[in-house]
Amino acid sequence: MPLTILVADDHPLMRSALRQTITLGFDDAVVIEAARFDQIEPLLVESDVVDLIVLDLHMPGMSGFIGLMTLRADHAGIPVLVVSASEEPATIQRAIDCGASGFVPKSAPNAAIAEAVQAVLDGEIWMPPVADVPEDGAPPVQRIASLTPKELRVLAGIAVGKLNKQIAFELDVTEKTVKAHVTTILRKLGVHSRTQAAVLASQLALTTPPTEPEVSERPTGPA
Repeated sequence: MPLTILVADDHPLMRSALRQTITLGFDDAVVIEAARFDQIEPLLVESDVVDLIVLDLHMPGMSGFIGLMTLRADHAGIPVLVVSASEEPATIQRAIDCGASGFVPKSAPNAAIAEAVQAVLDGEIWMPPVADVPEDGAPPVQRIASLTPKELRVLAGIAVGKLNKQIAFELDVTEKTVKAHVTTILRKLGVHSRTQAAVLASQLALTTPPTEPEVSERPTGPA
């Protein structure tokens, strides 16, 4: 089934560049475009399935992060990759906090944009290397305890290196559902990759207890 990606940006040249990057990097991708925020909802309704929204924060009608939060509230199953001219760490962090699954500067090379698209489609959170999510100060136990039972089962699969499709099969859910869980898990844990989530989970792993020496039975009477 082909990928359907909605590119929402008010600059025609930027939409063209994003379309070219996506179609070159993903042979089966179908790209639809919006030039204003109010065009996004009708396109989502018209399209059977949209796998990803690539969103400019500064397009007309966005109202800043309110537009992003509205999209996430109305279409929680569709990940959003923000593509913005801003490269300020505070802006990047705010976008992630408001529900974006990734943030890539418009100045980034095509390869980085394609990498960001793939990561977000895989259910991960993608940001520029300089914008790593800071630790929130909460210990691993507290952060992992914030996960729901389903999210904990997905994290357990991630911790042992299972693929999304393997986790989906074991939990009897769709791969898309697993990807959505992975995105939520990364956000709750304050990390932006499956590897970091696995490392965090490994801190709660139990080590194998030392083998106790066998106690041989001895006669209680005199030798």
